[in-house]
Amino acid sequence: MSLPPGAVEIALPSGGAAVLAEEVPVALVFEGVTQAVMMATPADLDDFLLGFALTEGLITDAADLQRHEVVEHPRGLEVRGWLSAPAAERFRARRRAMAGPVGCGLCGIESLEEALRPLPTVAPAGRSGLSLQAPAAVAEAALAALRAAQPLQDAVRASHAAGFWADGQLIYAREDVGRHNALDKLAGALAFGAMDPAQGAIVMTSRLSVDLVQKAAMIGAGALIAPSAPTALAVSEAQSAGLALIARGPDGPTLFTRFEEPA
Repeated sequence: MSLPPGAVEIALPSGGAAVLAEEVPVALVFEGVTQAVMMATPADLDDFLLGFALTEGLITDAADLQRHEVVEHPRGLEVRGWLSAPAAERFRARRRAMAGPVGCGLCGIESLEEALRPLPTVAPAGRSGLSLQAPAAVAEAALAALRAAQPLQDAVRASHAAGFWADGQLIYAREDVGRHNALDKLAGALAFGAMDPAQGAIVMTSRLSVDLVQKAAMIGAGALIAPSAPTALAVSEAQSAGLALIARGPDGPTLFTRFEEPA
């Protein structure tokens, strides 16, 4: 049987076999400095590095990541990136200001103020590839398309996915054992593909917490869709960023934020 990237078959004590998701430490290294170590699926790592840099505000444009490589170690992987001179200087200044550890979710945060960082705002006119006049129908179609584009989940039943929905179709999908990682990988794929996230919706398989809203807003996404309910803070931050948020409500998929349809 051919396995998708990120899946591995192991022998069971009973004599049978099981297909499980791979989970390995992945160090994201910029300018020779480790910014974060994530437990992740070892696939689409170039997308992961770029997407993480964008969603965490380390860079503002895909061109800021000038080259990258993946280095294998006995116990994990390093994904190394080198930045343009201005981006590298900003990164070094940020590192000098950091006092705390880094980790999953809110990476490199050392204060309560940074945990609720200012987010860029998506202009309504930027959503020309997305109409939410019938949010429930849009969410159902997007979620169904994402579910059909998850070969890793089909094999292991233990992975998250993030997809990009625009003009009535799923353009990209990325999978990972971590929901933040899946979104970062999608962000990187969009940037490498020169796709404008404002032209569609990010679709997630997971619940919507504020950190996913922040990552979506940092890349200028027009909307965020998920099958589970959002947190109250996620809704508040999405509203402030002009991000259309569709998630499970009392009567099914519900638009939780107010926004104007593009003219």
